[in-house]
Amino acid sequence: MKLGYACINLSLPSKFRTCRLKTIENEGIEKVKELTLHNFNEVLKNIRWNIDQGIFFYRLSSDLVPFATHEIMDWNWDLDENVLNLTNQIKKIAIDYNIRLTMHPGQYSILNSPKPEIVRKAILDLEYHAKILNLVNGRDIIIHVGGAYGNKEEAKTRFVETYKTLSNDIKAKLRLENDDKIFHIKDVIDIYKKTGIPIIFDFHHNRCNPTDELPLKDALDIVFESWESVNRPKMHISSGKNSVTDTAHHDYILNEDFVEFIQLIGNREADIMFESKRKDESVLRVYDFIKNGYHAEGVTFEM
Repeated sequence: MKLGYACINLSLPSKFRTCRLKTIENEGIEKVKELTLHNFNEVLKNIRWNIDQGIFFYRLSSDLVPFATHEIMDWNWDLDENVLNLTNQIKKIAIDYNIRLTMHPGQYSILNSPKPEIVRKAILDLEYHAKILNLVNGRDIIIHVGGAYGNKEEAKTRFVETYKTLSNDIKAKLRLENDDKIFHIKDVIDIYKKTGIPIIFDFHHNRCNPTDELPLKDALDIVFESWESVNRPKMHISSGKNSVTDTAHHDYILNEDFVEFIQLIGNREADIMFESKRKDESVLRVYDFIKNGYHAEGVTFEM
């Protein structure tokens, strides 16, 4: 079982850079190149640090190439030899140390929108994420279903129909996560049964947005089933900031939440992404908890 964190390393610290469209209009595409190379160097720095700490699971920032899908972009960044020099280094390290690299497009990448232009842009964004993962030996693109738009069942159907139009490359990497407000785990399972998309089970989202349509034990059996032909399942954990069902995230993963989640999974293999505000510090804190005596029967933590 690998434990990981998302994007920003607070211990180094790392900082990914972007800019406003006006800056590119004034300074040209060279500004995008400068920022892109800086950002991939930050990734390289982070994963080297991760290895030293025994962290072999990491989410890449979605903002590595500023304005990658904007019409202003006329630079083939994925063919640039300076970019490839960095991504090849990242790829080699990821392979050598068996590091799982993932990405999670933002809230505006919505495949089930009733507006075709929003869907078109969402697909462009997924193509961008797939390009990056191909360059660095990454494997997972995690998304949410989207909005309900007044009719959740119709919204689920639109997602399925849009999914059918995606490239095989995107389909091979796409993972679908239950959210904390609209689409609970049973909704995601419904979509999986029509598409085969592996399911990301988010522990905290399920607390905030549970369902009585399917027992959680049965839901988790289906979650693990959805990954059988792909690889080890990926799951998310966070703790509520002020209460168990507070949708705002705590700085850390509380030990009691971590224990409950591991007990819920049982001795089945999964990699767990920490979605907490203190990022890498949160993983190291749980590492200390494990090293100081926490033991889960049948579970091996890769540290």
